[in-house]
Amino acid sequence: MQRHAALFYIGETMNLKYDAVIIGGGASGLMCAIAAKRKNQNLKVAVIEKNDRVGKKLLSTGNGRCNLTNMNVRADKYVGSFQKQSASIFEKYDAEALLGYFNELGLMTCADSEGRVYPLCRQATSVLDVLRFQCENLGVDIFCAQTVKSIKHSNTFTVTTAEHSFTSDKLVIAAGSKAAPKLGGNGSCADYLKNLGHSFVPFSPALCPVIVNSDVLKSLKGLRANAEVRLIRDGKTIKAERGEVQFNEDNLSGICVFDLSLYSKSGDEISLDLTPDISIEELYIFLSKNKIRFANQTADNILTGVLQKRLSQAVMKQAGVKGFNSLCSELSDDTIRNIANAAKHMSFTVTDNGGFDRAQACKGGVMGSEIDEATMQSRICNNLYVCGEAIDLCGECGGYNLHFAFASGIIAGESL
Repeated sequence: MQRHAALFYIGETMNLKYDAVIIGGGASGLMCAIAAKRKNQNLKVAVIEKNDRVGKKLLSTGNGRCNLTNMNVRADKYVGSFQKQSASIFEKYDAEALLGYFNELGLMTCADSEGRVYPLCRQATSVLDVLRFQCENLGVDIFCAQTVKSIKHSNTFTVTTAEHSFTSDKLVIAAGSKAAPKLGGNGSCADYLKNLGHSFVPFSPALCPVIVNSDVLKSLKGLRANAEVRLIRDGKTIKAERGEVQFNEDNLSGICVFDLSLYSKSGDEISLDLTPDISIEELYIFLSKNKIRFANQTADNILTGVLQKRLSQAVMKQAGVKGFNSLCSELSDDTIRNIANAAKHMSFTVTDNGGFDRAQACKGGVMGSEIDEATMQSRICNNLYVCGEAIDLCGECGGYNLHFAFASGIIAGESL
């Protein structure tokens, strides 16, 4: 067989020998291949991708703009059994180091006021293109539309697909999680790693809507409101965020809610402060004045100038106001105080997360203690490396998960 750079083999049966085979042609797998070849040009590297093209999920990130990292990246932005170990990775490859790496690949970037970093052109395709072009220039062989049927390990690894058999001295698992199945997420890495002796934390959806139980939620469907959002368990605040909340028929969503989904459990409370910039006492005084200002208007107008009408009615319902036929002038001071309290503490009970279809990422993956963070090599299986979503580490919204995918891919590649 005549070999040339970045070959894409589909349908041709072959037995192929490589120094390293990477399962997964996403962010982590492509970066791993690039890092390996940049360190050792003579290394024969293959990437196996189940989709008909590489980087399919990467194209959807950041609403098609690819939020590839965050200037504030650090370990406390993540959850999972690999969290403590990840700190050394973010010290070695912080945002500036990763952006320097991308700059060498030909990508210019810019950051917004929240530290989220995007390609300068705001197109995810540009990120994927520089990765593909570099793979081609370095001579990485890429095999698309290849579903892994089996992995066997003795002195070497043998990876079998329907079309090919790959033999390699080293194997990298860079297959993604179960998030976004329409883009190819299926969690197959769990089976690969368990069959190679690893412990695996089951995948669960994260960075997704939170399903809640509330008698006012359906009336709010389609509304958006800025709020401080708190996740409360047993009376204690687990996590607090601020941003835009979207009310849906059975769930709450929005970036701030997505971040809470990393920590939420069934039975938790999500509390919304709908007027985060003013105190409850200031709100009470303002509503007391509205009682006079709107004396002859129906009671559901007491929050006029504060909240949208449907949201006002939902707040009043949570405050125990049974009907809106009475006038503002007839509301007692205690009732007005209850309304102010409900606006500052609008409560919803968590029942579940929104499912893999709506998840941007997943919690779960191979146990962190079984991976050497200095090399991304398995502590269980010699010459096996794991990176990206296959590891039990999940970050908040804002580029944190892609940062780890790229950084762990570089470290794995440089270690091959």
